[in-house]
Amino acid sequence: MFGWGDVIRRTYGHAIYRLMLTARDAGGDAAPQSADAGRSRGESVLGVLPVVHLKHALFGNCLVSLPFLDAGGILADCRQAEERLLAEVIGLAQQTGTGSIELRHERLLESCKETNTGALCHPDTRTPLHFATRSHKVRMLLSLPGSSEMLMKSFKSKLRSQINKTLKAGFTTRIGGSELLEDFYRVFVVNMRDLGSPVHSVKLMQHSLVEFPEDSRIVVVYRSAEPVAAALVVGFGNVLRNPWASSLRKYASLGPNMVLYLRMLEHACDRGHQVFDFGRSTPGEGTHAFKEQWGAVPAPLFWHYISLDGRTPDPESAGKARFEMATRYWQKLPLVVTRILGPSIRKHISL
Repeated sequence: MFGWGDVIRRTYGHAIYRLMLTARDAGGDAAPQSADAGRSRGESVLGVLPVVHLKHALFGNCLVSLPFLDAGGILADCRQAEERLLAEVIGLAQQTGTGSIELRHERLLESCKETNTGALCHPDTRTPLHFATRSHKVRMLLSLPGSSEMLMKSFKSKLRSQINKTLKAGFTTRIGGSELLEDFYRVFVVNMRDLGSPVHSVKLMQHSLVEFPEDSRIVVVYRSAEPVAAALVVGFGNVLRNPWASSLRKYASLGPNMVLYLRMLEHACDRGHQVFDFGRSTPGEGTHAFKEQWGAVPAPLFWHYISLDGRTPDPESAGKARFEMATRYWQKLPLVVTRILGPSIRKHISL
């Protein structure tokens, strides 16, 4: 997880805090230390928590673990280590003048199940803090067969028919590294503008390729020489994750997205991964249905929000109307403008 924090820091310059609890810390009153200090002494690690500080007059002041990704949060061996790290990040929020904390998990954080836990108290006044948990989004996970040759046979007949139809459209595919970055970004910029979302800096993907050189790849689908769909995938253990994927709407009827995901799944099988993570979706929306047709099943995400300003967190409605209006305006901007202005805005939006 610390690697992703470094990618974000190098791309956008946000302050990064890498908290780590060691066996020595757990045995006394010492506060969790930085990861570098613990590693240098070779101590047994009980828990880690990477945190990114997003601070902007318009977009807010928040500690997030981790922004731009589905998950991050606390990784701990036991409930005690979890609570120590949670207490530490609350103290860090107070020190940095941060009004809120957002922790993204693939499991429900035990310490956020109870409103009276000591870890969820203000470090000075010991008054209970307000918090909320949302599990409105899910990861879509597909268990993979042992080889890419077996992949097509594992699909339902309707899906196989759709795939075969798109393969006849004459698309070609390339899988590689930084040499495909510009082709990926050409598709990504257009897709984000059409969705009404400021685009990430290309440096975020560039630094991801550098940070995870053995595990990250770019997949690009072409129609003749034009890139029409693209994705960046990163492997972690037995899971291949897909944090960014896009396709051009003007070719949607030809199905380049089907080819893109087929090639990603084949790549995952060939690399020995057992699970493909399609990324987060909202049940009932189109992207969720698209991923579901491949046989992917939902796994809940738990995003925990902790407020230090005395107000109950309301992540569902916060800035919703303003965001929807901004989306409509952004879709009307020229592509070159979104490419230039997008990263300076997107760096402050944690989603």
